[in-house]
Amino acid sequence: MFNAARSLIKTKKVQAILGPHAWEESSLVADVCTQAHIPILSLATDSTPEWAMLRWPFLIQASSSPNQRSQMKAVAAIVQSWEWHRVTLIYEDTTNSASNGVISHLSTALREVGAEIDQLIALPPFPSSSFSEKLQRLKGEQCRVFVVHVSLPLAIHFFAKAKKMEMMTKDYVWITTDTITSLIYSLDASAISSMQGVIGIKAYFPETGPRFQEFTKKFKKKFSKDHPEEKNHEPGIFAVKAYDATWAVALALGGAGKSGGQEIIEKISSTDFNGLTGKIRFNGRKLAPSHTFQIVNVIGKSYRELGFWTEGRGFSEAIDQTVFYNSSMQVLEQVFWPGGPRYTPKGWTVSTEIERLRIGVPTGSMFKQFVNVEHDDQTNRFSFTGFSIDVFKATIERLPYDFPYEFVPFDGDYDDLVKQVHLKQNFRGVVGDVKILASRYQYAEFTEAYTESGLVMVVPVQLQTNRALLFMKPFTTDMWILIMAINIYNGFVVWLIERNHCPELQGSVMDQIGTLLWLGFTTLFSLNGEKLHSNLSRMAMVVWLFVALVITQSYTASLTSMLTVQQLQPATRNIETLKNSNAMVGHGKGTHVPTYLKDVLGFQSTNLKNFSSPQECAQALKSGEIAALFLVAPFAKLFLAMYCKSFILAGPSYKIGGFGFVFPKGSSMLADINEALLKVAESGTLGELENSMTGTECLDMESDHGNPTLSLNSFWILFILTGGTSTVALVFYVILGKWKFSHMLQHKINWRLILAMLSKNYQLRPEHHVTKCPIGGVL
Repeated sequence: MFNAARSLIKTKKVQAILGPHAWEESSLVADVCTQAHIPILSLATDSTPEWAMLRWPFLIQASSSPNQRSQMKAVAAIVQSWEWHRVTLIYEDTTNSASNGVISHLSTALREVGAEIDQLIALPPFPSSSFSEKLQRLKGEQCRVFVVHVSLPLAIHFFAKAKKMEMMTKDYVWITTDTITSLIYSLDASAISSMQGVIGIKAYFPETGPRFQEFTKKFKKKFSKDHPEEKNHEPGIFAVKAYDATWAVALALGGAGKSGGQEIIEKISSTDFNGLTGKIRFNGRKLAPSHTFQIVNVIGKSYRELGFWTEGRGFSEAIDQTVFYNSSMQVLEQVFWPGGPRYTPKGWTVSTEIERLRIGVPTGSMFKQFVNVEHDDQTNRFSFTGFSIDVFKATIERLPYDFPYEFVPFDGDYDDLVKQVHLKQNFRGVVGDVKILASRYQYAEFTEAYTESGLVMVVPVQLQTNRALLFMKPFTTDMWILIMAINIYNGFVVWLIERNHCPELQGSVMDQIGTLLWLGFTTLFSLNGEKLHSNLSRMAMVVWLFVALVITQSYTASLTSMLTVQQLQPATRNIETLKNSNAMVGHGKGTHVPTYLKDVLGFQSTNLKNFSSPQECAQALKSGEIAALFLVAPFAKLFLAMYCKSFILAGPSYKIGGFGFVFPKGSSMLADINEALLKVAESGTLGELENSMTGTECLDMESDHGNPTLSLNSFWILFILTGGTSTVALVFYVILGKWKFSHMLQHKINWRLILAMLSKNYQLRPEHHVTKCPIGGVL
């Protein structure tokens, strides 16, 4: 290539050279052209690096190569659409592959969507036996999403080898960049069959318009004449780019006269016209890159166009002003994946080199309800039970793929267990009551906490001593006021109706007030129905007594409950009291809680005591050996469920991490585990497992719902009933009284004459008979 360029310059006296499409060849020609001051228009598909533009001032990038940064963003958008989190980049190990920034651009773009590069695989420029070794290693890894950025000839050999090794099947994802995808149209049937299911990204240019159609017609006619053996006569991307580059040179030479190469360079750089690939405009001797990409899917004998991706907008089914854009590729047509269209690859699988992941389980849990490891001597097998084990199993069941694992017991310190995950010596994860601590993050990563977080203080209970006014507690203040008011009102109605029948209901004002109050409140305990003369007062009294019976029975039941049930109060309310009294406090196993008590809460190390079981803790609290016990929130909840009548929480909850599952740093399964764990919580399964562990008795010691105070909400209908009945009786009494008074006035004179005549004939002698009054007196 070097000699051919020199020959053209010397013998043909060329004024410009349209360079080859391979970057290595273009760089060789650029050396010759720079020495001769002859412009070279490179048609290389890769973007020309900046250092090359400085080294060869007569080099022009005439190929509208896609912007590498934009292209890697398109790759990242595809990865995000299907919720993949790791990809493996396979690139060609040439002088410009890494320098073009493909690795850095892809890494940045993936990081922006919550993904990352799992591995970098460099392939030699020419096919070799190392292909099989590299593919075999990739086959044994967990990541199943591969981005391939190599030249087309290398891609043909690579995919043929991948198909032979059964890596173009279910669970695999292959994404090719523009260097391959733009030339897929030129591949034969054998090469296409090796790439079934591949998703490709290529620079987009409109293939419509009369000018393009005319070019296509002439190209096909010329190509079929020169190459009759070829079946595909369609113009490819190189033909279109070469056509536009030729037009750029022709326009520059037409206006440059017989000047040298520098003027031609300037004319080409200022070129501005509409070519077949779009707007042809140079910026710094580089053709403006494309920011719109076409997404294709290799299927059958060729490929299918799925849609487009535009930087800053997203995916769309077409390119126009009214089209709807979406951030997810799933709005495009259905993808035909390797292995079939109905199964969307998850992008990750368990390593085939490890049959089962070894999950470490600590054997020294303080509460066996969380983690319990037992050994069967007869079968020499371990059994693993407990809340943490059940949560992990429920989480694994919600993963979208198989996750083979085995539990392995670990008898040792929790920190050492986490470190072994970091070193990958024995375990690939940890399940148990392992606290999420900042100090442990340097060794491993944690899932989201599956328990409450916090450190709490548990203390003995003491009975409530201030019970002098306990008899007032069954009713609220409003209830007491209304009871008094309704009694006075009902007593007044009965007194008003019965006072004409019983002289003892009359008398001085003070006597009548006392009688009224006495009459009102004695009805709560007895009914003087036989002593009442009016049916109206009897009606009011019956309803009144019914309401009084309901109220008194409710009061008696509530007061009995309050007297029987212990009112629990914490013996110690805060840590300041403990520190001032130099009291001993206890804590569970481990190093973090005592460190927190000393460094954060300010306890003396001599006042701290370690316990390894809840029974020891309970005995120490009851005997007074310790004044308080500090436990993490999930342990405290279980402890109080076990000893609900002896201990209670006191003081605030101090924020520390909850319990989580442990995995190696950078684990590709962590995001899926977190998602599955969230599904367990949202479905209610997590709450059900927790309730089955703690039970339903005495779960909330601070609740006041055991002895509720009775309020008007429970009795307002009864008060309306008795008050309404008494009011009706009062209204009827007033109406009847007015009628009797009017009738009496009409006959007043006649009655006086009759009485006068009778008094003259004989002396009236009244009979002494007993008249019962509502208050129990006798007339």
